[in-house]
Amino acid sequence: MTTLELGPRAEPLRAELFSLDQLREHAAFLGGRHAIDARRRPDRLLGRLSDNARVLREAREVVAQSAAEGRRIALAAEWLLDNFYLIEQQIVLARRHLSPGFSRELPQLASGPSAGFPRVYDMALELISHVDGKVDAETITGFVAAYQGVHPLGLGELWAFPIMLRLALLENLRRVASRIARRREDRNAAIAWAGRMLESAAEAPRRLTHLLAELADAHV
Repeated sequence: MTTLELGPRAEPLRAELFSLDQLREHAAFLGGRHAIDARRRPDRLLGRLSDNARVLREAREVVAQSAAEGRRIALAAEWLLDNFYLIEQQIVLARRHLSPGFSRELPQLASGPSAGFPRVYDMALELISHVDGKVDAETITGFVAAYQGVHPLGLGELWAFPIMLRLALLENLRRVASRIARRREDRNAAIAWAGRMLESAAEAPRRLTHLLAELADAHV
């Protein structure tokens, strides 16, 4: 089985949980910090969506293969298998709303981790990270209104914000699924090495030392 490439951003979007008042303060802080790039950069959202979809499918494949082999899987991995059709639906909807060049029509950030992405996408990422992925109408309205108190958004950005939330939630799911898959692969590796050691101890005990050295060199 090929090891899943999780990339550098494998952790869930999770920061300090904020109350509604704290979210408003944070939105105002973002409004003052965001610097808009005057240049028109290439669209990056479609590429990121495709990459997120790929990682999500690979993570599901890791879990599905373990389940098919009769291995016990964690509750989070079970959730991923049972609800993956819903994730696929959201990917399809996001693609339907993201026409080529869509993000080029929106103000993009000039610096920071989201440089080259629309600022409303960064807003969506920040919102989700501080509410642990749980959003509602009051939270969204308060967050956007507080941001606009410092830096007004264009009409196109306001229309785009629901799409950005969908994309940001898929980003978060990608990181959660990546972590699930990595843990599954770690367990699979542990099971495989334990089996080899038990077999060696029973049939060729003298080889056990060599096997342990091989394990150390494998850096699993």
